[in-house]
Amino acid sequence: MSAIRSRWKALLLLTYLAVAAHSIYAQSPSSQVFDATQIQAPTSLDGPWRMHAGDNPDWARPDFGDTQWTAVDLSRSLADYLPDHPNIVWYRLQLRVLPSQTHFAIEETGLAPAFEIYVNGQRLLTNGSIMPYRPYTSEAKLVVPISDSDIATGSIEIALRIAVLPAEWRNATPGLASGQITLGEQSTLENRIWLEQISQNIGTSLVHIIGICVGSVGLALFIAQRRRREYLWIGLTGVFDVLFFFRESFVASHNIPLWSMATSRLMESLWELILIGLGLSFVHFRIKPWMALIVGLASITELIGMVGGDLFWVTSFVSNITFLPIVQIVFIAVPIVMIIHFRRGNREAGILILPWVAQTILVEFEQVTYCLAQIPSLGSAATAFHDRIAVYHFGPFQFDLGNIIDTLVMASLGMILVWRSIRTSQQQTRTESELEAAREIQQLILPDTIESAKSIAGFAIDSVYKPAQQVGGDFYQILPDAHGGLLLIIGDVAGKGMPAAMLVAVLVGAARTLARFTSDPAEILQEMNRRLLGRSGGGFSTCLAAHIDTNGAIKLANAGHLSPYMDGHEVDIPGALPLGITADPDYELCAFQLEPGSRLTFYSDGVVEAQNKQREILGFDRARRLSTRTAEEIVQAVCDFGQEDDITVVILERT
Repeated sequence: MSAIRSRWKALLLLTYLAVAAHSIYAQSPSSQVFDATQIQAPTSLDGPWRMHAGDNPDWARPDFGDTQWTAVDLSRSLADYLPDHPNIVWYRLQLRVLPSQTHFAIEETGLAPAFEIYVNGQRLLTNGSIMPYRPYTSEAKLVVPISDSDIATGSIEIALRIAVLPAEWRNATPGLASGQITLGEQSTLENRIWLEQISQNIGTSLVHIIGICVGSVGLALFIAQRRRREYLWIGLTGVFDVLFFFRESFVASHNIPLWSMATSRLMESLWELILIGLGLSFVHFRIKPWMALIVGLASITELIGMVGGDLFWVTSFVSNITFLPIVQIVFIAVPIVMIIHFRRGNREAGILILPWVAQTILVEFEQVTYCLAQIPSLGSAATAFHDRIAVYHFGPFQFDLGNIIDTLVMASLGMILVWRSIRTSQQQTRTESELEAAREIQQLILPDTIESAKSIAGFAIDSVYKPAQQVGGDFYQILPDAHGGLLLIIGDVAGKGMPAAMLVAVLVGAARTLARFTSDPAEILQEMNRRLLGRSGGGFSTCLAAHIDTNGAIKLANAGHLSPYMDGHEVDIPGALPLGITADPDYELCAFQLEPGSRLTFYSDGVVEAQNKQREILGFDRARRLSTRTAEEIVQAVCDFGQEDDITVVILERT
């Protein structure tokens, strides 16, 4: 019995000592803990944190005694506690948890450019480097899991090691601030972050997507119409929307070296220059050298200020001040130029004025509210007023007024493109009607093969004319003379389309007129040359004229045209300069005989210059071999090979 009593006394003594130790621990400053046993949703760890200046790796250990450390209120500035502004500050917080609370994680955002987070002495998360100092961005929301073995101990000691640069002490909240460390279940934290990103950034993402679509159309139009510089600026906005979209998507979930933000800031400066070019291109305003110098200096000043603010070389207030000059150019000077040109009748400038002026008002409003927010007594009121005016919520989604105005800008650009497309379509319809009329007229001035064959006895004529476009630059005439023979004229005007077709009309009219007075091929070419000089705009035309008598005697003169083929063999004739090159050319006559049953095949250069998909030219050898076929077969073979130019084939056979 005495042994049992002794054991009971010992047990009671141990219980008393344990209760006393717990009571003493609970009353000590270091015993202040954050009770996480009842957490059901993500919870911000706002205290009770303890803080100490300096640096010691032992301060991360869970058994380190921090009773002498300073308890901090995160709503106050760290400068109130540490007036000497040290470079490194440590924070510690003890959490009480249940062993059953598995899959816990810590969410961090906006803590510092360089920090380390420890849990029970183990480093859980690093951002940048403290020694040597290499800062990273800190806007991303990062989630790191806490090991279940640490949870099983029932107690978690969180230690933060934070680098605080001298420039950071000038900010409102250097070091740890409320809402920067959150505790919760890992999947819940991750899902919440994704929902927040979608909710907060859906407006910006939609603007980027619309900008990409409009920019793609602008870029495609610029490729087709290189002289329209405004399409290039629209295309560049689409390119930068792609860059901004991927940049914002990446930095939302990743912290990156702070020096790399210089690239991002350069993109922002270039974006403002693109806005200037875009606005001025629609009013065809040319920037003078002194204007370009001012814009360049303003852009460089802004870039230096933004990079300096990112790297804490200057305060955020100074960084924003450097933004003002370029802002006044983009959102004051450019809309003034638009208004001036709109009053002069530029409708496109009028379409852009409204959203651009709305952007101007918003930017100036944001600048004013930012300056007011720097005044301690007005800071919270100015921020609340800004959010009331510029931030809107539609269900779970958040839209900034800037998103709405940016959408209006993109919509106005799209409206201009649609308006231009309608005008272009109308002009194209008129042009197609004119081309169709020109094609019909050109068909009228070309000879009809069947009628020609009936009117010229003793000869069989076969011809096909196939222009590369609706109207072409090839021409030929088959004209009977007063003695039963015929005059054949074939040529090719340099170029395609309407200009070439108009010169064809001139040459055909001249040929028909000259044929009434002479059948001499050389004389006809000389007169046609005189008619073409001064009317071709520097162009020229090849031409070949041949007179065939009833007995088959042929007299032929050539002005740079392809030689004909007789029964599959090329006729050797002297060449000369094309029409329209010189005022006094010498066209030499060539004479030979066309026997009964023989045939002459005349080509335009569209036959020999045909190209296939491998860029291989049909050439003279193939053209010679084709010359014994019918005109329709020759043209079909050339088209199958690959038509590049107008094709004319005329075959004359003596029967």
